[in-house]
Amino acid sequence: MLQQTQVKTVIPYFNNFVKKIPNLSTLSKTKEKKVLKLWEGLGFYRRAINLHKTSKILIEKYNGTIPKSYKNLKELPGIGDYTANVLLALIYNEPRVGLDGNVKRVLTRFFNTNRWDEVNFFKTKRNADLAEALMEFGALICRPKDPQCHQCNIRKRCLYYNLESKIRIKKKIKLNFKSYDIFCYLEKNKKQIALTKSNRLGFLKKFNLPKIKERSKKKKDWKFLCNYKNSISNKKLNINLYYKFSSKIPSKFSWYFLNKNNEFIPSFTKKIFKRISHLY
Repeated sequence: MLQQTQVKTVIPYFNNFVKKIPNLSTLSKTKEKKVLKLWEGLGFYRRAINLHKTSKILIEKYNGTIPKSYKNLKELPGIGDYTANVLLALIYNEPRVGLDGNVKRVLTRFFNTNRWDEVNFFKTKRNADLAEALMEFGALICRPKDPQCHQCNIRKRCLYYNLESKIRIKKKIKLNFKSYDIFCYLEKNKKQIALTKSNRLGFLKKFNLPKIKERSKKKKDWKFLCNYKNSISNKKLNINLYYKFSSKIPSKFSWYFLNKNNEFIPSFTKKIFKRISHLY
């Protein structure tokens, strides 16, 4: 849950999730629909889907334990280099480090280099503690902006702090906004919107969404509502929102209530709900 999501946002979701699904065995037997409903509002729903798939594999293939092999870990849905390294460090105390943005920044500054193959990592028997400490240190002390060098207990050995010729920290590449038109079929009397799981928006594939197109010239009978920006994962969207009231909808669409439904609705769609709610 913490991947690309702040701790303060995650805490209530995590507490509710483990209350309803307290262990790996229960998760593996839970329907995906329920898992997604508990995840609703956190975004990045592929994480929940992969977590659910992985739980089934761990129960069926590994008797409910985490594999000790890096190769086997990488074969699990949603497990990449970073997660595999962190799991092996935290669970099995292997000398591994998860290289996320925080850790890379700490090591770049400490060794004053961007060449990871030239870095001699710290040697310790407390590999799990080190892996976690590096992540926390990068988030709280060695921050991207305004690093707290006066509080840093290792600044005497930090080359970035002590050398005049400092390595240049690589900046994140700024992504351009991609433009989309979203068309909402609305049912006036019942406060409903037509959604479909058949869409071309890859990062929200097979989720409940309105009609979406990359900038379309055909807007006959559609009324413009508003323009807004939305960010999902590493994608930035520039959205023009259109609507029309209609009792007829395309065959692949189904009606959903704006205010009450038991279906899983992604945050992307809920933001659209808020913008069209005043039309009723």
